[in-house]
Amino acid sequence: MGRPTKENSLTRKDVIEAAIACLDQEGESALGVNRIARELGIKPPAIYKHVDGNTGLRKAVVIAIWQRFFTYYKQQTAGLSEPRTLLQAGGHATRNFARSHPALYRIMMQVQLQPTDAEAAPIIQEALGFFRIGLESYNLTENQLIDVMRIVNAAVSGFIAVEQAGLLTLNRSTDASFEVMLDALFVAIEHIRAS
Repeated sequence: MGRPTKENSLTRKDVIEAAIACLDQEGESALGVNRIARELGIKPPAIYKHVDGNTGLRKAVVIAIWQRFFTYYKQQTAGLSEPRTLLQAGGHATRNFARSHPALYRIMMQVQLQPTDAEAAPIIQEALGFFRIGLESYNLTENQLIDVMRIVNAAVSGFIAVEQAGLLTLNRSTDASFEVMLDALFVAIEHIRAS
């Protein structure tokens, strides 16, 4: 991350990008105002002009990570429309993002976003939009769509969390188990659709 020449030239985007770079290189412990200030070569109070302390920094970083994830996800699923293929590609995109950026993914999944929050609402709506478009032919109700999103998110993020923690120690390919899980999720979606 290039350092601004003056504290006054620092932008909110500079702060967020520096935080993401530190996270990616050093892990979750690097996400703090003091660490980011050192990275930028400034004093911590200069960051408070752009984010509301560590809590504000964390939230801003999480929203930026979600935006990066969505860009990656769209690239990996571009041109796909068949629901099963889209679910599989989306599952793999999520897992690959988590493998490429483990600290970013963990932080992204640890911060609760509220639909009533003006900054977070677009992220939630975009996530719902992926499912809405992918399962459009299923004519799911809003509640069914929310159930599908929660089930898929819980399964995929749970698998990734257990895998990242090194807890999948049995003698079977984790890739094979991931494929079985994605197939089982599609069966669950069919069940929700029929109910």
